[in-house]
Amino acid sequence: MQLLTDLEEAEQEAARAAVVPRGTIKLTTSVTFGVRHLAPAIAAFLSRHREVRFDVSLSDRMVDLVEEGFDLGVRIGGPGSEALVARKLGETRLVPCASPAYLQARGAPKSPEDLAAHNCFTYEYVTPRNLWRFRDAAGEERSVRVGGNLHSNNGDLLAEVAARGGGIVFEPAFIVGPEVRAGRLVPLLQDFEPAPVPIYALYPSRKHLSAKVRLFVDFLVRSAADSKDWDLA
Repeated sequence: MQLLTDLEEAEQEAARAAVVPRGTIKLTTSVTFGVRHLAPAIAAFLSRHREVRFDVSLSDRMVDLVEEGFDLGVRIGGPGSEALVARKLGETRLVPCASPAYLQARGAPKSPEDLAAHNCFTYEYVTPRNLWRFRDAAGEERSVRVGGNLHSNNGDLLAEVAARGGGIVFEPAFIVGPEVRAGRLVPLLQDFEPAPVPIYALYPSRKHLSAKVRLFVDFLVRSAADSKDWDLA
């Protein structure tokens, strides 16, 4: 029975390989990740598959793929609904950071608890929005409630205001990485690593997955294996 199953799967794979993908992939992902990381993947995929089109919606909110009719989503963080099929693409990590000017004026926090006395910017699409979690060298969780004079639903805006001396942000490396490499932001509390944040490709059903979506997800998995851009390095 297992041999027959393996043979059927092999035949299905061969049939899929013979299919020329065509039609529209309706895709959603977060704003910054979409522009910086998914756009190059889409460009490379389209150059190889001329019969495919993309309809891309960028939003940092938790989109309901089924309710809103999307074929595919790329999500930063947990997959959410158990009704979705999830394929892990990789990980990023949250990085607390501030500008050199802010640190010169206010000093650098030495422990997560010190953040309570700083101007910390908060982001809309995290729960709870004002609780930042870290792990110390022993693996123990260290959580601190933060607050500040800026709250937004866009990570790029928070990072830009922080880079101009406004306060401290706690954001994924794929957002703050360019500013860190340019010296506009300085990573903080490097002895207290937050847990890694997974990045998933999500789709409503494995059984009815179209050839074009399957091919693009496979392409994303291969591309992600070679990516170094989701961290600070």
